[in-house]
Amino acid sequence: MEKATFAAGCFWGVEEAFRHIDGVVDTAVGYEGGTLENPTYEDVCTDRTGHAEVVEVTFDPARVSYGQLVDFFFSIHDPTTLNRQGPDVGTQYRSAIFYHTPEQEAIARAAKERLQASGRFRRPIVTEIVPASTFWRAEEYHQRYLEKRGLSSCHV
Repeated sequence: MEKATFAAGCFWGVEEAFRHIDGVVDTAVGYEGGTLENPTYEDVCTDRTGHAEVVEVTFDPARVSYGQLVDFFFSIHDPTTLNRQGPDVGTQYRSAIFYHTPEQEAIARAAKERLQASGRFRRPIVTEIVPASTFWRAEEYHQRYLEKRGLSSCHV
């Protein structure tokens, strides 16, 4: 199994979307990329810790490739909006890929360049591609939030 970590706005919907991909064996929501040790949701919501809301995806590379996950990531949000997705505004909602290996970095950068060159977006893609750092698991009530509330409707 391998890990992939993505930030694409509010982590509830992002987690729900990734959970439906064949080859994804587990997901967890949390915080990454900031300076505060062991941040809480309330800390991150202040927009002062530097953390992004992220989804850590555990996947079977024999069933789904990292490249497929990156392409999916780019398809489920607007990677051209800086520090926001829809009504959610703040650095915690930024678009980011936290890579775990040099191979993941190369795949993510190539996908971003390919998408930018495609002309699909008029504005530049602002997705950060940065090394994975400490993943701080979010509070339990955030895990599988939409599923727990019967709002699971995404089928990829």
